[in-house]
Amino acid sequence: MSDKPTDPTVASQVELIIRRLDSLSILPSVAAQCFSKLLRFQSSLSDLAEIIESAPALTAKILSLMHQEGVGFADEKFSVRNILDKLSAHIVRDALFSVKVYPAFNRDDERSLLRRQLITHSLAVACCVKDIAEIISPQIDPELAYSAGLLHDIGKLALDEAMPRSFAGIVEQAKSQEACICTIEQKHLGVDHAILGKRLAQKWHLPNQITLAIWLHHSDTCLISQNTPEAKIAQVVQLADLIARQCNIGRSGSYDSPDLPDTISQSLAINPEKLEQIRQNLPDQVVQKSKVLGLDSPIAVKDYCDIVHTTVAQLAREHTKLSLENRPLQTASSHFDFITDFLSSINSNTAPIDVAENFAVRWQKFYQTGLVCLYLAPPADSQLLQAVVVESPSQTKTVILNAPAETTPIPKAIANSFAILNAQGYIDWLFEQLDVDFDLGQAKLVPILSGSKAIGAIVFELRYPAETEQLEEKFKAITSIAGAVLDMALTWHNQQRFAEQFAQLLTRPEKTQPQISAEIPLKETQPQITPADPFIALAEMAGGAAHELNNPLSVISGRAQLLAESETDPEKKRMLEQVRENTNQLSAIIDDLMTFAEPPQPRPSQMSIKQMLDEATHLTAQKQNLEQLDVQIDIADGVESVFVDSAQVASAIANIFANSLESYDDGSGPIKVTAAADESEGFVKISISDEGCGMDAETLQKATQPFFCSRPAGRKRGMGLAHTQRIIQLNEGYLNITSQLGGGTIVTILLPCK
Repeated sequence: MSDKPTDPTVASQVELIIRRLDSLSILPSVAAQCFSKLLRFQSSLSDLAEIIESAPALTAKILSLMHQEGVGFADEKFSVRNILDKLSAHIVRDALFSVKVYPAFNRDDERSLLRRQLITHSLAVACCVKDIAEIISPQIDPELAYSAGLLHDIGKLALDEAMPRSFAGIVEQAKSQEACICTIEQKHLGVDHAILGKRLAQKWHLPNQITLAIWLHHSDTCLISQNTPEAKIAQVVQLADLIARQCNIGRSGSYDSPDLPDTISQSLAINPEKLEQIRQNLPDQVVQKSKVLGLDSPIAVKDYCDIVHTTVAQLAREHTKLSLENRPLQTASSHFDFITDFLSSINSNTAPIDVAENFAVRWQKFYQTGLVCLYLAPPADSQLLQAVVVESPSQTKTVILNAPAETTPIPKAIANSFAILNAQGYIDWLFEQLDVDFDLGQAKLVPILSGSKAIGAIVFELRYPAETEQLEEKFKAITSIAGAVLDMALTWHNQQRFAEQFAQLLTRPEKTQPQISAEIPLKETQPQITPADPFIALAEMAGGAAHELNNPLSVISGRAQLLAESETDPEKKRMLEQVRENTNQLSAIIDDLMTFAEPPQPRPSQMSIKQMLDEATHLTAQKQNLEQLDVQIDIADGVESVFVDSAQVASAIANIFANSLESYDDGSGPIKVTAAADESEGFVKISISDEGCGMDAETLQKATQPFFCSRPAGRKRGMGLAHTQRIIQLNEGYLNITSQLGGGTIVTILLPCK
């Protein structure tokens, strides 16, 4: 791994990636043990307790579910078993079945071994914490302490899951340097697993004492607990962590010599004899817990595959049975319940897409359908539309789709009247963009009407036979209510946006913009870009899109690499390498988006104009792989410096130089640069001109849009001028472009002098 200083934005990006995790994954062996018990519907949830309380991922899921369902412990002691007794069986089963399985199908590879060793270490800390808590009881609840010990390293598990190659590199470097893993994490990520674990614990609403233990177990807990008694649990976890490392049980990822726990044990008033007894008992306890999870099973993957096959078959039978039994029960009364439940889930401030999601989830549940997608008709001035996809009540997502260019999003057959259509052939454009596979033979399409106009449509898998006439009456009544509510939500949403824009106009401070003079007549001019331009909103949208894409691309690239490494067929290996290479190209595009959306804040200083232009020339030569450039620089007398972030502005000017070179057929130049004091006081005007192919009015208007390029598709990503405009804007400058087709281009920049 690189030894360069960490970019300050890296920590924020890592935190965003980690916070997107809804839960941790379980190993195939744990999944086999858990799912086999879930299939025995006659068994109670308490039969699952031993597995759940031994697996960090499952314990975290149940504790999060405890908060979600409002379970408390007024008179009873805290324990996973008590939580399970208070939760509904179907809620627990749905939650456990939703947990992902860790991709450890080769139990002997380095990643699988590391994951098992991390879990073994967590088990050792959990058992040790409980033994210590029983000695100092009633200061700390032993069961709560056990869960805190089990979850103390969820930050490491999350890093291993979200950034496997980076985390493996961090562990390897900690090993080679015999260092604490926190030090290496801070060096390369700008944040350590304790902070990341705290972020997840807060997101999942884990108990406060467990959150404190996760956060503080690498801190000076003796000092902290003196002033904050609630942090004593972190002190106990820290002591247990040191003991587990001394006993060499599992791997924590840290390779520094664990400190002797004398100070902590003295603070907790535990004598050395009792600590020694805990050390002696610890290995046997961990072995028993490991057996419960099947961590050492040589056929864990086979067991998991077998149980998945059995589970799918049984759930399919149960689903069919329940569907047939429920059909006769869907009466007018139950439809009233549907409407009541739907209306109670929203309020006057609910966003339209959230209304759509609430309705789609209840539609799937009520009508016992398969996949559901509800999409809203796009605004008149947009080719983008919002949609929500429901795979299960606990697995939903909202997406942005491109409206079809050749037809209307709502088929004409249902645009103004209600009907049930077979979806195939009507909305193939939608199926092509979704990353879920609808069964097209079962997919039905109905409109969401408000009055006589469709404002959206819902497509779903109808998995049981039914007469269309019977369904039409029921569906029409339900969707008409959804249409009225959605129409009101859309109207309110638009009014809110207009109000926000109006308020922004009223409160926006006035700023005098310098007028850019030109040495030649400006026949085709792009408007000046100012710091108050709505362009900022586009940047925020770009950043959000980039974050949404990063995780799935990482998964695709990682899986393709793993498959390629184990593939022996040369042709298949080549295809997998192509997948990986293309995902890397997509990642590069996302990096461009992230840089565009969240550039570092400028650090302005007084900088020589000549030095800055020379640096831009050097950068351009490097990027274009040229030994020298034909750049003619003329700086007027008395013009010496500007007050900007020189590195950022030099990079922006280098992008302009690169575009100028590309405007020549042979890519050679020349490029003429002049720098002079502007008529507007306090600015320097830099003009960059070429004699290349120039641009027509339409191309000029789009020149600074992200990803716009006038060259054939696939040649370049078209982010150069977009980056330039963004950087100049951040440095309190102004940019203007003039051009004529066949007559060259002039880019004029105003930069502040101080």
